[in-house]
Amino acid sequence: MGKNIADDPVYSQPKDRTESSPDRSQDIADDPTYNQPKKGNSGNDHGSVPQSPRKQDGKGEVTEDPTYNQPNATQSQSQSQQGIADDPTYNQPGTNGSSNQSSSQQPPIKQDGKGDVTEDPTYNQPGATQSQSGSSRKSPPIADDPTYNQPGTNGSNSEHSSQQPPIKQDGKGEVTEDPTYNQPGATQSQSSSQPRASERLSQLNNQIAPSPTGSDTISPANTSKPRQQKRKKNQDYQTLLPADYSDIMGHIRTMQDMAQNPPADHRGYTRQKAGGKMTSRERIAALLNPGSFREVGSVTGTTKWALDPENPLSERVEDFIPSNNPQGFGSVTCLRTGATRVNKQVYLTSDDFAIRAGHADGAVGPKTLYGEKLALRLKVPVVKLVDGSSGGGSVSTIATTGFSYLPHVTIMGTVVKQLNQGIPNMGAVVGPAIGLGFARVVATHFSVMAADIGSAFNAGPKVVEGATFEEGLSFQDLGGPYVHCCNGTIDNMARDERECYEQIRTVLGYLPNCGALEPPPCLEAWWSGDDVLREDVSLRSIISRKNNRMYDPYRIIESVVDKGSWFEIGRLWGKTAIGGLARLGGKPVAILSNNCEVNSGALDTAGSQKLIKMIKFADIFNLPIVQFVDVPGYAIGTVAERSAVMKWGVELGKAYYTSTTPIFTVLTRRAYGVAGGIMLDSREPWMRIAWPSSNWGSLPLEGGIEVGHRFELKTIREQAEKEKPGSGEEAWKKKYKELNEMYTRLLNPVRTANVFNVEEIVDPKDTRKICCRWTKEMYGLPMKERLADRASGKIVPVFS
Repeated sequence: MGKNIADDPVYSQPKDRTESSPDRSQDIADDPTYNQPKKGNSGNDHGSVPQSPRKQDGKGEVTEDPTYNQPNATQSQSQSQQGIADDPTYNQPGTNGSSNQSSSQQPPIKQDGKGDVTEDPTYNQPGATQSQSGSSRKSPPIADDPTYNQPGTNGSNSEHSSQQPPIKQDGKGEVTEDPTYNQPGATQSQSSSQPRASERLSQLNNQIAPSPTGSDTISPANTSKPRQQKRKKNQDYQTLLPADYSDIMGHIRTMQDMAQNPPADHRGYTRQKAGGKMTSRERIAALLNPGSFREVGSVTGTTKWALDPENPLSERVEDFIPSNNPQGFGSVTCLRTGATRVNKQVYLTSDDFAIRAGHADGAVGPKTLYGEKLALRLKVPVVKLVDGSSGGGSVSTIATTGFSYLPHVTIMGTVVKQLNQGIPNMGAVVGPAIGLGFARVVATHFSVMAADIGSAFNAGPKVVEGATFEEGLSFQDLGGPYVHCCNGTIDNMARDERECYEQIRTVLGYLPNCGALEPPPCLEAWWSGDDVLREDVSLRSIISRKNNRMYDPYRIIESVVDKGSWFEIGRLWGKTAIGGLARLGGKPVAILSNNCEVNSGALDTAGSQKLIKMIKFADIFNLPIVQFVDVPGYAIGTVAERSAVMKWGVELGKAYYTSTTPIFTVLTRRAYGVAGGIMLDSREPWMRIAWPSSNWGSLPLEGGIEVGHRFELKTIREQAEKEKPGSGEEAWKKKYKELNEMYTRLLNPVRTANVFNVEEIVDPKDTRKICCRWTKEMYGLPMKERLADRASGKIVPVFS
């Protein structure tokens, strides 16, 4: 009985071994990979038949094929019936051939209802029959296996029949090769299969261990070596690429280095330095805390690639023009907050005028829009350093794209959401801000312009010259700081770039990251070393008893707020009003005041516009407002009427009555007319105090007495003239004096306090501690309630 057969997991070629019988047939194995035949020699003269695919395992033993799962069939004359295993993969049954047996295991067959045997429609295997001795019955036809191309098996009368390798009939009764596995057809004749099997075996042996020169070898007719060589060549190029992707990272480092270290002879950067301006990345370093910048889109730009001559799959960076608007995250620190140091994370965009004068380069627009949306989602303040058009279009853009386009400002919708949600938007003009760049810096909560290099305009001097015939205009003439910092387009002016960045850091120190969700950042009451109970006796006499005398309103503001905390916004425009930021007991507040030194404090158009912006600014950032009121009314005269003073006065009233942030009023002197009523009466309950110097009413006494007593004064003048010619004027003045003295006594603020029309008249020296106490109260439960109302949508502040 034969030995057990081991499985070969590589080629899985089965082989018959019958050690007990000296009369053993030759074993021939087909090579299913290279289609190489192999011959196995035995010690007898019996004929051999082709065997199913198998392979020697190097030790002389033949193993089974687990891939094609062809069963090992043994033929022994002395063994009566040896079991063959079924093929579980292709469902090919093992055949059990014996010279003494009349029955054998059949593959799947089916009867067609007429007694004939038909093919198996599932596996397409024909029925196979074997006879005991010289079959008197013809075997059924052999059908091809269309799925795996396994031919049907036809049992022979020979005693040494065995399972055949894959074969296929060509329709004419001849056996052809297997086109799927490239297995040659095998004949049923033992004598004809012997030479061909020997040739295959010799070829396979030559491939495994080349034979000496002169050996009988036959070159294989069908081989996949050329295909293998091609695949190996591609694989070689692939393997030349670093496994750790260091080539890709090298490209990124090269581009980043080119962007951060431009060549010294670059025309744009040479022009930038000659104009006294910082480069874009120098500005980023000047504004942000050292080492805090994390760039977004660091390799955005235009790259010129060069092919690697040694590897067609590789390339290198030959040249790189970075995007002219580097952007990213960083942190800033407000230096005015002392040892506490309020730090803010911001999203920063910085124009690079050295590259295409800041015009669109194909990457600025999408990257800027992405940055604005990212800041909106993360509730991070945005800082815009504008020097150019901030990605605006130019005529050359048409030549690059090959077509013109309808103008669009996609970014504006996102910016408006930021403004109304109270996400701080800061802008600085540090060069010529043109078109879209100008619009971006104006669409902010706070803007500043560098006096030495800043300018802003809708179109440059050349375009203006062609449209309005204004020739010889410089950037400063057309839109310098003394144009836009004095008309309210830009809030503040700074000496140079560095002061611009200092002002931006200062403003951010007073503001929350998102007014819709947070209160402003508070410091300890002792942060500046200024006692909240501090008194200033000099305030008692700062306002003269003569109403026509002026005083310095800034002295009052700086005396009341924490030392070193006052920061004014918009000093060069709307000068009849004062606005800014400060702290009271460490807590941020917005400060409003009338300026009696300009137009006697009467609000003009620009003054109203300034107060409107400050009220909305405070409302959107949850800043309580402390205002110092001394308003004789709205400005009068032809200039005032032509500049629509009343229109903007009403707009100021809308701002007061639509805002919801708390307001505390310190009435220092006058409150007259519509302007006085709007500033004092917009909150319920009123929260206000009055100084002893206060007086109020519908009209100031100067001019009011004449209006109110015109007929009476006229009658006295006429009657005196009748009685004594020339005495009418003296009688008029006498009566006017009497009326003025009477009204002066009646204007005593205590009389108003008697009827509780003013809550309290206080000593001016106590103003600071009163304001600090009120501010502390507003940052308690009222602030929590306000934030809850904003979150629920009960109140919706609007800045734009």
